[in-house]
Amino acid sequence: MTDTVGRTPAAGRRGGPGSSPGNLCTRPAAVASCVGFVLIGMLQALYGPAVPGLRSEFGLSPAGAGLGLSLHFAGGVAGVLAFNAVHSRISNRALLAAGYGLMAAGAAGFALAPNWQLALAAAFLCGLGFGGTDYGLNQLFAVGFGDRSTAMLNVLNAHFGIGAVLGPAVVAWAGPDGYAYAFGGCAVLAGALVPLGSRGVRTAPPERSSAAPAASLGLPRILLGFLVLYILNVAVEAGVGGWEPTHLETVGYTATVAASATSVYWLMMTVGRFLVVPITLKHSPERILTVCAAGMTVCLLLTLVKGVAPVAYAGVGLFIAPVFPTGLPWLNRALPQAEHAGAWVIAASMIGGVGAPPLLGVGIEASGIHAVPWLLTVLSAASLLATVRLIRLTRSIRPVRPTRRYVE
Repeated sequence: MTDTVGRTPAAGRRGGPGSSPGNLCTRPAAVASCVGFVLIGMLQALYGPAVPGLRSEFGLSPAGAGLGLSLHFAGGVAGVLAFNAVHSRISNRALLAAGYGLMAAGAAGFALAPNWQLALAAAFLCGLGFGGTDYGLNQLFAVGFGDRSTAMLNVLNAHFGIGAVLGPAVVAWAGPDGYAYAFGGCAVLAGALVPLGSRGVRTAPPERSSAAPAASLGLPRILLGFLVLYILNVAVEAGVGGWEPTHLETVGYTATVAASATSVYWLMMTVGRFLVVPITLKHSPERILTVCAAGMTVCLLLTLVKGVAPVAYAGVGLFIAPVFPTGLPWLNRALPQAEHAGAWVIAASMIGGVGAPPLLGVGIEASGIHAVPWLLTVLSAASLLATVRLIRLTRSIRPVRPTRRYVE
């Protein structure tokens, strides 16, 4: 009989030097974590469909209404860094409960705010919880399932995509003026996850031993490599999502086809994370990320061909899907002594997601909308080079396993 996922009670209670960290949550806790990722996916996806209702409610311009999502992302970056800073002093359970609590308060505040200033403050508060939960669950799954961590991270992040699909559907069902009900529903779900989402999670964070000097020599270069890799991949991800419909309309597709193709792109990101799960059990993250980067680059080149462009964009979604969750176990293995590495790359990915679309817009203004595939291909090719470079760096340095000790 097991009390943690796939391990007997005695097997995962504490680890010594060179031992696996073991599984850090029960099956019900793993399921609750997936529900948590559905929740953060829904919250992020609600702001866009809510814009018409927000403009009507508060008399906003389109740019003003878009500040809600910007504040949410700003809170997300702050949440990742803040929760990482306190993680060594609080338990995994307390960290997750705080993240869900902040999301509950922020979503409720956004739904009930009497003016736009309070709504923006609530969006930032919600973002803090979003970032903390995103960081906490990704870190927990990255070290908490042993050899299956890569597979479980892809399952976890696939549920984000499910939430991102459900969020706009809820607003469409409630109507633009009913956005408050959608945020209110998310607040209720987040509130329920405060006690339920952290139950079954081991209470103590890892205690990491100091690594050998030889292992730390390459730390700055490796960490910089992962930061570049994540920023480039999220830039491609956000760039396709933001500019695909405009590009397809420019080359002759109808607005309906362009919008549908973009929806398929996001759907393929969710499907791709589920499809890669059995592959992660047989192949290393390095090999998977190399294939993904090469596949993305080829698909983006194919978007230059009008007849296959929508299908090629769907292929980009399929190949880019595993990158974010698959890279985290590789990062933890390559830099076991770097306590804040995971937080930095998660924060960098959020910054890349915010900054990429407008920066691509500057390039498009200079070169024309037909340059979209070329600009995205350059970013994707750069991510392939970054992946190859990281493989060489991590192979040249023999990592030292940290001492990890977990307490129930």
